[in-house]
Amino acid sequence: MDNWDEIRTAFQVARMGTVSGAAEALGVHHATVIRHIDALERRLGVKLFQRHARGYTATEAGQDLLRVAQTTDDQFQQLEGRIRGRGSDVSGELMVTSLVDFAPLLVGALTSFQAAYPDVIVRLLTGERVFRLEYGEAHVALRAGRQPDEPDNVVQPFTRQDIALYASRAYVDQFGLPQDAEALKTHRFVAHDDPEARAPFQQWLRRTIPYDRVTFRSVDSRVIEQAVLAGAGIGFFAVREAAAYPDLVQIMPPRDEWTSPLWLVTHVDLHRTAKVQAFLKHLKDYAEGSSC
Repeated sequence: MDNWDEIRTAFQVARMGTVSGAAEALGVHHATVIRHIDALERRLGVKLFQRHARGYTATEAGQDLLRVAQTTDDQFQQLEGRIRGRGSDVSGELMVTSLVDFAPLLVGALTSFQAAYPDVIVRLLTGERVFRLEYGEAHVALRAGRQPDEPDNVVQPFTRQDIALYASRAYVDQFGLPQDAEALKTHRFVAHDDPEARAPFQQWLRRTIPYDRVTFRSVDSRVIEQAVLAGAGIGFFAVREAAAYPDLVQIMPPRDEWTSPLWLVTHVDLHRTAKVQAFLKHLKDYAEGSSC
């Protein structure tokens, strides 16, 4: 049987005993009920009901259908309850996506979130590509730059991450501290391999120094950070992350033009679920309590 609407109609007729009662329970016109019953009997080749002045009485075949339909209805009710329960429960997988640059912030936030909700399994997906929330690739995305504008996504302003120029103590001991922006042109830098990379601080660097002064290059921000720590040159760090490395020396303080706004993005279908709402609140509180 491939028409569950007709079976559901027959089930309600058997329960209520009348076409009008079934129509009211289903929220349809009584003519629709009669049409469904007639079509189902025609398809099965058997009478499911005896018609009489007081209504409809199920035949033996109708009773068989009623028992199966009752079991199916019970199972659907249980399934609905489980699905609704999951929607109000903070458990299962939580998939979050961002650039790898924001991993220090997100790893801390996700770890403390798991401590509060131990039934959550965390998946932090990092990469340059934009994960498609409408295809279920993530529950929450943390994005930088211009405001995302994909349809059916809920976009919230999050915070700004302060970015500054740093070098290792070993580099400073060897090459000294630049006294101003002009003096930067004589120093060695660690930066992205692509001079036209989109990050605002990368664009500032491209405008400020000859790019042949970038003597250590990579497309991976983790490699760039490790090179700065190793003394290969001056490079950019998030202020919050740099605080974890006492050997780093701040060469220039944060500047507004180096900073991109951050956005929290969720899909409209999942935005109001308990798990997503709980994590969004937790992440905002975590970021507020930390120096970004």
